[in-house]
Amino acid sequence: MTDTLSPAQARRIALAAQGFSRARPVSVSRRHVHRVMDRLGVLQIDSVNVFARSHYLPLFSRLGAYEPALLDRVFLARTTDYVEYLAHEATFIPIEDWPLWRFRMDDFRQRWAGEDSWMSTNSRTVQWVQDELRVRGPLRPADLRADAPRERGTWWDWDEVKLALEHLWRTGDVAVSGRRGFERTYALAEQVIPDGIRSQEIPRADAIRELIRRAARSSGVATQSDLADYYRIRDRERISQSIADLVDDGELEPVHVRGWERAGRPLPAWRHREAVLPRRIDAAAVLTPFDPVVWFRDRALRTFELDYRIEIYVPAEKRRFGYYSLPVLVGDRIVARVDLKADRAASTLQVQSAWWEPQARADDAEQIAAELALAAEWQGLENISVSGWGDAGAAIHGALLAGGRLPVLRHVHPRESPA
Repeated sequence: MTDTLSPAQARRIALAAQGFSRARPVSVSRRHVHRVMDRLGVLQIDSVNVFARSHYLPLFSRLGAYEPALLDRVFLARTTDYVEYLAHEATFIPIEDWPLWRFRMDDFRQRWAGEDSWMSTNSRTVQWVQDELRVRGPLRPADLRADAPRERGTWWDWDEVKLALEHLWRTGDVAVSGRRGFERTYALAEQVIPDGIRSQEIPRADAIRELIRRAARSSGVATQSDLADYYRIRDRERISQSIADLVDDGELEPVHVRGWERAGRPLPAWRHREAVLPRRIDAAAVLTPFDPVVWFRDRALRTFELDYRIEIYVPAEKRRFGYYSLPVLVGDRIVARVDLKADRAASTLQVQSAWWEPQARADDAEQIAAELALAAEWQGLENISVSGWGDAGAAIHGALLAGGRLPVLRHVHPRESPA
């Protein structure tokens, strides 16, 4: 008989699987970072820096205020622990997982094998880039640009050199060996990935099954589409077979979640055998849109009633919630979204807009305010200012004033309705 879960139980299972049932540590060490990565499996990278770059936020959401330089030391410096690859979008992954992605690398290589492909028509550029990396070791794109050969009196097209690096990274011939600031340094894969890891061969079916298993563990409870999206796997037949194999092995068990439906019919779902159902979730957290809790829109809507679309590409006058609004978790509910900006010149965290979500309750503003104060302190900002754009702004502003942790200011957003 298939077990039935309530929506709240499914939310608590999902959040526990993502590490939100743990209390935040008093101080954060490498051990805590590795523990979070063990739960997430991947850490998505994003360049938008209006508040803090996205990959810094999942650690803050789970661990609280930590030294951002710790992330830099663990992930951005040349390391033997993590490396970058397209394991969702661009993400940090454990370096020992490199062989798991050989099937995706091979897919890119096959896609670009034709005579008319970019790799074929630009083979001289590709070969030159590889030769430079082989002779000189890890290089920034700017290093290659400075030394690119001249032809007919002009530089090679810079876009071609950059594209060559990106294509070679996707096929696994090149790896990212670190970053300076946010700029990648590239090297041949054999210069970054240890031979014992790089030489491993994992058949496609085995790799996909392992990734589906990990997605299930990181999700707690999930549908097939949830499991597929976690690592952006498109092979539906192999996904279905992987789920069936994991059920046969006792790793997954079928469940029904009330409200998880499509066209009036229950959506098949599975619970990982390690998933726990906490009696409650006491977390409060600001989430990046690229956090695994909410990065798949269908799952966020189904699980948290969060209908989220990022608006950084929407013209300012057409934005509904703000440039880069961040979902806010209180307990096991997504209760609000806040559009944050770090005004470093004024040492102020600007809450440019704040909006309630359907699962909000009257007393959530106090916990949101405490989390915003912590976010400001984490980023080294001395003040918080709140605009009146959004139906949650007044309550959050009042809760910040009552909390008294930081000076609270008022600013007017261009989209704010007149008083």
